[in-house]
Amino acid sequence: MSARIATLISGRGSNFLAIDDACRDGRLDAEVVLVLSNRPDAGGLQAARERRIPVAVVDHDDYAVRSDFDRAVGEVLERVAPDWVVLAGFMRVLGADLVERWAGRMLNIHPSLLPRYPGLDTHAKALAAGDQEHGATVHFVTPELDAGPIITQVRVPVLPDDTAATLSQRVLACEHALYVDALAQCLATSGAPLANPVD
Repeated sequence: MSARIATLISGRGSNFLAIDDACRDGRLDAEVVLVLSNRPDAGGLQAARERRIPVAVVDHDDYAVRSDFDRAVGEVLERVAPDWVVLAGFMRVLGADLVERWAGRMLNIHPSLLPRYPGLDTHAKALAAGDQEHGATVHFVTPELDAGPIITQVRVPVLPDDTAATLSQRVLACEHALYVDALAQCLATSGAPLANPVD
């Protein structure tokens, strides 16, 4: 039976689309069964509707307390019973209770070579540090921000004339294949944490 994937997005959902493409063409033995966003205007929601994938919106602005937002997200996820929860450009920090509920089955992609530069503004940080290479990381989600076990990484060179914007685009161009590869590894290993690459 194909694995059931729920994807969480906040924007146009390019990583979700890459994952769904891989499911549809057989590279992943899986199906995207839900696209959930914390933003009702996220472009990826319309893309999901066009592909006839169920969507849900849990608008974080409707919740004064983060735990209430987490609870609402968790209730939606429980209803669709996914095997995997995949954060694909989801720009909200999830609380420990929700993360632990999906321990070993919740993935995130982060635009840096973790453990370098957790959090935001990773491309600017890499440039400010004078790094010669940058990249992206897929990792299991744990309660500590961007600190879960690493599944796989991709590295890209930092060019002399790079700006944060150009570096971001070069990293994004590699993220889609990286996320599909990470999911393939997870499906093959049933979610067992994989060895961290040495940074």
